[in-house]
Amino acid sequence: MAEGMSLVAPGPTRTVPPPLRVQADVRDRWLTQRLLDVLPGLMDRAGIDLWIVAGREYNEDPVLATLLPASWLSARRRTILLLHRSDDGVTPAAVSRYPVGQFLPAWTVDPREPAGRGQWAEVRRFVEQADPRRIGIDVSEDFALADGLSHTEHRLLTEALGPYAERLVSAERLAVSWLETRLPEEIDALRGMNRLVHQVIAEAFSPAVVRVGETSPLDVAWWIRQRFHDLGVEPWFQPSVLLQRAGVPLAEDGGTLLPAVPGDAVVQPGDLLHCDVGLSCLGLRTDTQRNAYVLHAGETDAPAGLRAALQAANRLQELTTAALVPGRTGNEVLAAARAGAADEGLDGDVYSHPIGYHGHGAGPAIGQWDQQQGVPGAGDYPVHPDTAYALELAVRRTVPEWGGQCVRLGLEEGIALTDAGVEYLDGRQTDFLLIG
Repeated sequence: MAEGMSLVAPGPTRTVPPPLRVQADVRDRWLTQRLLDVLPGLMDRAGIDLWIVAGREYNEDPVLATLLPASWLSARRRTILLLHRSDDGVTPAAVSRYPVGQFLPAWTVDPREPAGRGQWAEVRRFVEQADPRRIGIDVSEDFALADGLSHTEHRLLTEALGPYAERLVSAERLAVSWLETRLPEEIDALRGMNRLVHQVIAEAFSPAVVRVGETSPLDVAWWIRQRFHDLGVEPWFQPSVLLQRAGVPLAEDGGTLLPAVPGDAVVQPGDLLHCDVGLSCLGLRTDTQRNAYVLHAGETDAPAGLRAALQAANRLQELTTAALVPGRTGNEVLAAARAGAADEGLDGDVYSHPIGYHGHGAGPAIGQWDQQQGVPGAGDYPVHPDTAYALELAVRRTVPEWGGQCVRLGLEEGIALTDAGVEYLDGRQTDFLLIG
């Protein structure tokens, strides 16, 4: 496990986040390694000689935020980063009012110049000296995370570059590949983060938290959020806990069937609980869904019909990971997984997504819950190795013990795709968590 998540508390082993100062050191080392070892190849693959990433304080390009020192919580004034590909690698330079971490300072403020004019003039001088054939900027129709150059910054940049503006091209492919590519150390840290999530879920779905006849799904969701906070990590979305119950059929909601039991209902024996949670740490994200069953008196496991639903969801996971092959597009992965499911009579949906710097990360979209025939644009992006995903899907299955009522069973697990294949970052759920 990476040093970023390798610490354990006294007593029973528990993954815990390191202090913030340690996290910042780790993230800055990762950034240095990524600039040296990862970015040159990505720029070559995208055919971009100079990448300009610019943004202003509190209106940061999503890519810009991943290039700043970990101690910076936002850009400062106007921050312009220049990444120049040469025979010696990538030269990172900053045209900024303040020093920017590993970036070489490329501008000295002249107080006699009008605000901003000297800054853009320095960008022009840098471009003239580098003489790049293709200058990448973050504009994209298909990927919001690669579309971070604001209208004003784009206008000022093109005005400053003059004839060199004809060399501007979309850096979409470069931005997406930068955001999606994971170092081995980052994947190692994600293992620890997923382990922590699984530990918290196991706590949440236990008699210590769920008091049958008293606790509601909403209570459990807030317990999870508080638990993350107490452990020194924060969610990137509000945790949710849903409840399914015999006698309360699924209800149509937005074109799909979802649990209809209210979130403030009290948990009872025989209920099926489902959670969706994600945490943030070390600049990375997780996204996880797991399920629990509340035992009736005398029961030792969930009914066979519910166990069969979980097995069906596990099988859909296997079909999806088998289809996750480098070079295929997200839409091709989706089509292959759905074709396999149809051949085996599985009724389900696949809507997996990249994860890393962002929860719903940049990279190939492998379906969306309401787009099971493919996702134009984002789904046409190819799968690359050294990436991480939230393997997210759901199956629908009737349960004989519930009078033939249909249940919707969703699963979501962190996985990594490397040259060695697909790896679950901390295993996957194959049995229900049991509360009783």
